[in-house]
Amino acid sequence: MKTPCVAACKNNGGICSGCKRTMNEIIGWKNLSDPERQDIMDNLSEDGSTHSCSQCNQPAQCDISAGKETCWCFELEKRDTSKIEKTGTCMCRNCLSELPIL
Repeated sequence: MKTPCVAACKNNGGICSGCKRTMNEIIGWKNLSDPERQDIMDNLSEDGSTHSCSQCNQPAQCDISAGKETCWCFELEKRDTSKIEKTGTCMCRNCLSELPIL
């Protein structure tokens, strides 16, 4: 079974510090079909990018921009974005995971 796991797991407010999957993506991984797993893996890479991160300009993915009703980031614990300039675009999983948890 393909997996983005890099064996550096640590729950950082709902996102894995190693592979950057959400806890729900990790917990449900074994029950997903191969295409569903590939979708998540694409979302972790440039392949699933919907825009550039507002902080680092690297590829980022927003489920709402991709046509879904909610976004993967809604599953995370709330982060302190008070020091981040509001640009109207989402951050990538790396930048979001670096913000302090409220």
